Amino acid sequence: MRVQELRERLLGLGALPEHAQRVLRDWVQCAPHERGRRRPADYLPKPVREARPAIDAELATLARVVSEHPGEDGSARLLVALADGQTIESVLLPRAGVCVSSQVGCAVGCRFCMTGQSGLLRQVTSGEIVAQVVLARRRRPVKKVVFMGMGEPAHNLDNVMEAIDLLGVEAGISHKNLVFSTVGDARVFERLPQGRVKPALALSLHTTKPELRAELLPRAPRIDPRELVEQGERYARLSCYPIQYQWTLLDGVNDGQDELDALVALLRGKYAVLNMIPYNANDGLPFRRPSWEKARAIAAHLHGRGILTKLRDSAGQDVDGGCGQLRARALDGGAQPLRLARMR
Repeated sequence: MRVQELRERLLGLGALPEHAQRVLRDWVQCAPHERGRRRPADYLPKPVREARPAIDAELATLARVVSEHPGEDGSARLLVALADGQTIESVLLPRAGVCVSSQVGCAVGCRFCMTGQSGLLRQVTSGEIVAQVVLARRRRPVKKVVFMGMGEPAHNLDNVMEAIDLLGVEAGISHKNLVFSTVGDARVFERLPQGRVKPALALSLHTTKPELRAELLPRAPRIDPRELVEQGERYARLSCYPIQYQWTLLDGVNDGQDELDALVALLRGKYAVLNMIPYNANDGLPFRRPSWEKARAIAAHLHGRGILTKLRDSAGQDVDGGCGQLRARALDGGAQPLRLARMR
C-alpha cells in the first residue's frame, strides 16, 4: 500500500483532506483515535469511522517484527516481514533514531555489502516504509529516521519521497532529522529540492578514486567523486544542512595516506561532515575491518587537517547484524534470533 492510495481511499469514503490528515497522523504518531478535547468522537464522517477498524487491521499487516536482536550499544536490529512474506531489516538506533529499508535487496551491488549480493527483488512501498517507523515508535521514541537500510533510495524515489513527506509533515520529525542516503544519482539532486520536505542528504563516497569507486560500487552511476561532492555542496547550501559523506573504512583498501590526502583536498571548506564507519565484517566477503585504534588514528588525522570527521561504529556489531546479514541468515535457516519479538 502506498500512502497516496490510503489517502485516496479515505477521500473516497467522504473524508475531507483534514480528515485524511487526522487518520494518517494518528497512524504515524501511534496515537489513540479519540484524543484531545476539541474533537468529538464523531469528528470523522461516519463511513470513515466505520471503515477505520478494517483500515487499522490492514495497516498492521504492512510490516511485523519477526525477530529482534538487541546490541550492547543500545541499538536493536529488527528482522521485519512484509505482507507478501518478503523480509527486510530496520535498526533501532541509540538516541531515538531508526534506520529503515527502502527496497527488498538492492541493485547497486556494493562489493562490501551483504544486501547487494541478492540483487533487487522488489520495491518497498511508501506505506511499508512508514510502517517501519511505526514499529519502531511502538518500542521507543523516534526523533530521527535515516534511509540507510536495505536498498538504494534513489531507485525507489517516488515511494521514498512520499514517505518522507508524511514523516516530515505529520510524524513530528524535523526535516533535518530525515536523512536520505544514496550512492549518488542525478534524479536525487533534481527531486529533493522540489519537495516541501527537504531531507538531509548522506552521500556514499567510500573513495576518492573513480576507478576504485567503480570497482566497489559496480552498478552505481558513473560519477566522479569530485562531481558528487560538488552536487552535494549545492544541495547543502540550498537546504542549510551539511552533507553527510559516508566512508566505509576497509582495511588495506581505502585507508592509505594517498586516500587521506585526496579526501582532505576534496572536502576542505565544504559544508560537510565525514562519517567514517569501520567495515562490519561479513562472512564470505573479501574485506576486513580495521582495528579500532587504526580507525581512530585516521579520524584524528583528518580532523586535525580541517575535516569534520565523526568515527561511527555500525550498530549491532556484537550481534553480527550488518545490513542484510539478518535476512541472509534467516533465508539460509542459520543462526536463531537472539530474542523473539511479539508479533505486531
